[in-house]
Amino acid sequence: MGKARFKATIRFEAKNFRVAKAIALSVTPDNLTAPKGLKVKTMAVGRMVVSTVECNKSFETFLSTINDLIVCLQATEKSLRVV
Repeated sequence: MGKARFKATIRFEAKNFRVAKAIALSVTPDNLTAPKGLKVKTMAVGRMVVSTVECNKSFETFLSTINDLIVCLQATEKSLRVV
């Protein structure tokens, strides 16, 4: 992809590693189908969920991707609290 124009790392702490891993896996299918010029990677590191977004497209695309990612991560985290 070359050097990214825009890059962000989002981190948040989950209840435990199992929850962090479940949250990270929940967005993996989206990460695999990102369009050209956009790279999203999410993983569990201990209790932390760490997402990295790299974008060579517009700033609007970058912000929209981050927003979509946060919404998905938040929805998964909330649903796991109910279970």
